[in-house]
Amino acid sequence: MSGASNLDLQRALHIALAGAQAGAGVIRKGAEQRASLVIDTKSPRDFVSRVDRDAEAAILAVLQAAYPEHAVLAEETGVQRPGASPWQWIIDPLDGTTNFLHGVPAYAVSIALTHLGEPQVAVVLDVAHAETFTAIRGGGAKLNNTPIHVTSCARLDESLIGTGFAFRPDQDFDLYTRLFKAVAKHTAGLRRPGSAAIDLAWVACGRYDGFFEVGLKPWDMAAGHLLVTEAGGMVSDFAGASLVQGGQLAPSPLLASNGLLHEALRNLLANA
Repeated sequence: MSGASNLDLQRALHIALAGAQAGAGVIRKGAEQRASLVIDTKSPRDFVSRVDRDAEAAILAVLQAAYPEHAVLAEETGVQRPGASPWQWIIDPLDGTTNFLHGVPAYAVSIALTHLGEPQVAVVLDVAHAETFTAIRGGGAKLNNTPIHVTSCARLDESLIGTGFAFRPDQDFDLYTRLFKAVAKHTAGLRRPGSAAIDLAWVACGRYDGFFEVGLKPWDMAAGHLLVTEAGGMVSDFAGASLVQGGQLAPSPLLASNGLLHEALRNLLANA
């Protein structure tokens, strides 16, 4: 990819891992003090705690020390140095905050490095299970340093699919109901752990055959996007188009799959 050769992606992955581990350390300490955490509300049913903010600060300290010239898009602090560089770090310091606050062990640190919107390096660290998913563009995907691959399932009626449900009052619950019914009627089951980063990592390592969700932000999906494609899968919107538009990873309905089921799943979702 044009421009990507100007950066050592292996070093960038090493830095991303160090940042993810710094964020995970904050999260583990926060889990020990969960009952005393002060919880704020960003919007109805969308929560944030000191742990989210402190984990993000710890991650940024590592990344910005190594790459001070890079742009950043982080969930809690927003965009920093927009347009300063074609390289941008996209960070979700705690994907699955509601799970974390309730002690449900499905939450992760998600870090991606993009070049003109295309993910180049990815780390998803499942904190509760000590699982670290990594990918470098063109170099495959790994789980705890062991190569991973999507499934070979080619039948919808044998497939297990992940998803996310509407949970905020401003979301279209009727749309989610239609999407859920359309897929549930034709597959072996649907699952919703509550962390899109983990969902996408599970597609990459073969625990799911596919995943779909509406209303994701770039920090929810940037790292997982690369994990899936580097593990041999496909990612698109419900129309089959790329999620990278105009040099940016755009918020969009997302469908990720093992590739074999992509068109069948896409047709179900598009028709719903």
